[in-house]
Amino acid sequence: MFKGKTVILGVTGGIAVYKAVELLRLLVKAGAQVHVIMTKAACEFVTPLTFQTLSGNPVHTELFNLITEQEIGHISLADRADLCIIAPATANVIGKLANGIADDLLTTTMMATKAPVLIAPAMNVNMYENSIYQENEARLQRHGYLFAAPVSGFLACGWEGKGKLQEPALILEEAARALTPQDMAGLSVLVTAGPTREAIDPVRYISNHSSGKMGYAIARAARLRGAAVTLVSGPSALTPPVGVELVEVESAAQMLAAVLERSAGADIIVKAAAVADYRVAEPAGQKMKKKSDELQLSLVKNADILAELGRLKGKGQVLVGFAAETENLQANAALKLAAKNLDMIVANDVSAAGAGFNVDTNIVRILWRDGRCEELPLLTKEMIASGILDRVLLFRASGS
Repeated sequence: MFKGKTVILGVTGGIAVYKAVELLRLLVKAGAQVHVIMTKAACEFVTPLTFQTLSGNPVHTELFNLITEQEIGHISLADRADLCIIAPATANVIGKLANGIADDLLTTTMMATKAPVLIAPAMNVNMYENSIYQENEARLQRHGYLFAAPVSGFLACGWEGKGKLQEPALILEEAARALTPQDMAGLSVLVTAGPTREAIDPVRYISNHSSGKMGYAIARAARLRGAAVTLVSGPSALTPPVGVELVEVESAAQMLAAVLERSAGADIIVKAAAVADYRVAEPAGQKMKKKSDELQLSLVKNADILAELGRLKGKGQVLVGFAAETENLQANAALKLAAKNLDMIVANDVSAAGAGFNVDTNIVRILWRDGRCEELPLLTKEMIASGILDRVLLFRASGS
């Protein structure tokens, strides 16, 4: 989403300037064309040459420059921007913007641009908690400015508390959201992901190979598009998407309870988890010891979470299921679609190269309840996630 985009990165004075260098690197790596504006105070911490080398573009520090003003003045920078980021943003620059003061290149450019502006504050905890600062931030938010909130931690000034610059990777994620059309704003999305684990004893369990990558990608994509997202996840090594409410569960019974508790308030439910069909009837209370060459386990069927969601589906609610198959892909998916009262099902052959568990790509067929079927070729799971959500929105818009 950054490819072909022009980002203006404003850097103000503070010890956190060094993190802006990493943010610049991430933006360039993501494909953005970045132009850096530094305040005079910022130049006291890191030289413009560092930012120029990493961006491949001249760094802008002066409001009036007889050499460059004609080519790339503050109005030109403001006009060409797809997104503006100020990181770190001091209380001073935030106060100026909140009160319409434009007395240097950075504030003039921010006042002149029509692009989204993302602000990442960094300051002393007492400054951050000051009521005047809080009023300034709230005022900018009312005017549509976006914020990547600071975090709590040990500050360079010796204090500890909120005011530490957000990590560059998380600022990048907020920047991605700022560049993404908010076509899911106001919608509540519930996503399940990952495997479940059914205990055999306190040490062993029954599970499957699901990593959760597909479900996590869907949750992230929905959040980037403006939805309020709840992710109910079985055990996974993945980092949860930024801004998503994470509910961690282990067993199928726990996932059922978590999903049913939240399903009524969801506009869209995407059931991407690989839930164990069976559990051990009577898990051992202590670790089982090897006593013979054979071990027999008595298994009982778990509740069918997707079928229960289909039974309880509310008016206007969209329910999307997944079918991981190894044979008769479309036929098996169609049966599941009908039997569980789904609006849409995403089917994939987990035995196909590039489409199984623990990989970053997928090949899927999307089936609708009216009999339509569409195949998406080998794509990244992020692209598949966006494609699924595109079709969910079209389904909602059509009312069928």
